Amino acid sequence: MPVNLAPPRAEDLLPVPGIRLGIAEAGVRKKNRKDLLVVEIGEGSRVAGVFTQNRYCAAPVLVCRERLADERAIRAIVVNTGIANAGTGEAGLANARAVCAAVEGALAVPAGSVLPFSTGVIMEHLPAERIAAAVPACVADLREAAWAEAAAAIMTTDTVPKAVSRQVVIDGATITVTGIAKGAGMIQPNMATMLGFIATDAAVGHDTLGDMVKYVADRSFNCVTVDGDTSTNDSFVLIATGRAGNPRIVGEGTAEFTRLAECVLEVAHILSQAIVRDGEGATKFIAIEVEGGATREECLRVGKAIAHSPLVKTAFFASDPNLGRILCAVGNAGIADLDPARVTLDLGETRVAEGGGRAQAYTEDQGKAAMAPAEITVRVGLGRGEESATVWTCDFSYDYVKINADYRS
Repeated sequence: MPVNLAPPRAEDLLPVPGIRLGIAEAGVRKKNRKDLLVVEIGEGSRVAGVFTQNRYCAAPVLVCRERLADERAIRAIVVNTGIANAGTGEAGLANARAVCAAVEGALAVPAGSVLPFSTGVIMEHLPAERIAAAVPACVADLREAAWAEAAAAIMTTDTVPKAVSRQVVIDGATITVTGIAKGAGMIQPNMATMLGFIATDAAVGHDTLGDMVKYVADRSFNCVTVDGDTSTNDSFVLIATGRAGNPRIVGEGTAEFTRLAECVLEVAHILSQAIVRDGEGATKFIAIEVEGGATREECLRVGKAIAHSPLVKTAFFASDPNLGRILCAVGNAGIADLDPARVTLDLGETRVAEGGGRAQAYTEDQGKAAMAPAEITVRVGLGRGEESATVWTCDFSYDYVKINADYRS
């Protein structure tokens, strides 16, 4: 069961003018499930994305990078679940482009204006013909108010769809931001199997949207980890349709940029944390707050060293306050001149370590009590500066092994 995560209510998800979504059954891997999503993007919209840094990236990622680099006008995205179309060579690229061509034909939009996304099993070929045959059903189903169904259609091992909406007023215009995401395992975005799509009706300049998607990714999806594995297919896309009527937002340093970015970031925070709450087999949600760093990057490195440690994660699952494992992870984070005597470690409100060792007042019973809840905060002070960062992760349970041992069945 996910950790304190309920399915989104369709009525809470706000339509984004300029965006329509359609869902269908393509039989990509399993029958009788909605596994194909087409998102129609209104003319004049702008699209930006960040993608996996795994060098063995999937065919759809290569196609997306190519089309966005050409600054083409993007008119739709197509997403299939079940098969990742990764590790499939030239045939994979041909299949990804064939699916795009089917969408382009069904929507009567220019060639090269569709971005493909896939998620699922690696090294299996995409059934492009079956997907193409289902595209007309997606197009016939296109609706503005289909965000909840879209979130469900892109799931793999997820147990709960992930979707959220927010609004903000900028220059007198009410701006809507709605997003969906999927992911539960192979999660360590480095821009898991993670896909995230956020749309807004704000008017945003092309380069500014590119800056915004990176800003948001670095503070949300790139701060979560379930198991430390960066997928071949990680993708996060931000769409701005420009339908809200606000003066176009141009420039990363402007007040308008900051207001919109914070609204988009709130949506991305909720979606990325939902991925961790729904992590495969997760029973606990853990926030790792690292402060007192010389740089934000070293704070992230420490946070991820803790979050990636199987020994730390299994201790959290068992509520076992074997907290020397956390200090070990801090020491292994690669900060050559870290002074252990200046490091502090708190579990919830309990000081565990300081001055290079166990805190004088700390007791084992305090540790057990702090590790019992379903949501836990770990705080690490590095004593090196003013920078900070937070990483979100979950525990490792027996079910994580079971889910991944049987993933292809």
